[in-house]
Amino acid sequence: MSNDPRNPESRRRQGMDYGESEDVQQVHAAIQREKREPRMGLEPLSIWLIAVYGLAIFFGGAYLGRYAGSFDGESLDPAVVPTAKKTVAGGPAGGQQTAELSPAERGKKIFSANCATCHQATGLGVAGQYPPLAGSEFTTGGSRRPAMIVLKGLQGPVKVKGQQYGSAVMQPWDKTLTDQKIADVLTYERSDWGNHASPVSAEQIAALRKELASHPDSFTEPEILAVPDEDLPGGAPAGAPPGQPAQGAPGSSPPPKT
Repeated sequence: MSNDPRNPESRRRQGMDYGESEDVQQVHAAIQREKREPRMGLEPLSIWLIAVYGLAIFFGGAYLGRYAGSFDGESLDPAVVPTAKKTVAGGPAGGQQTAELSPAERGKKIFSANCATCHQATGLGVAGQYPPLAGSEFTTGGSRRPAMIVLKGLQGPVKVKGQQYGSAVMQPWDKTLTDQKIADVLTYERSDWGNHASPVSAEQIAALRKELASHPDSFTEPEILAVPDEDLPGGAPAGAPPGQPAQGAPGSSPPPKT
């Protein structure tokens, strides 16, 4: 048989026979045609698509550079953004003048950004969890107690308006908010939701901050109730509109002589 491995002729014809007349280049060309890599998906991008991508990156970078606020966390704080000015009518000719936001208006922005999650925008809190600020004896009494709570925080059970809040936790804000921001938010809380209490100034908060410098922990309800329910020294007189300068404070004028 011709396929017998013992046949010398059969062994000689196994594999490529370079003695044949078939051209080696034609054989290689046939092999390359069979193993040619697919070209689908390797086409070059359209010049228009590249231009669209480039414009998107350019305008995206320009937008971030204009409105990102240098990627500073405080740039997103409404209290840090330059205060907007209100336009009000004035003068006999109907002219207009600009007025800065009042301390209570600034305090409302700070409250919305930091406090409304727990105490709610209505100041009513969450039943059984977060005590209300509207009509609260802590909010509408003297300014010392609420200022102590905002500066150092409050933990443990607390009773507000006759209702017990067993797991009340108020975080300290002395390392987060400035004296002016704490004064503004207290002024807002003490003058909104039907509350009518004296405003608070940054000077009062600064003095209280020094007074409480050696108190590292948050207060408890017994500690707060042990403090006299009084206004901080240097405050505006009771019934004064929010934001009125305190007597003797910088920028205030002495009462007229009679």
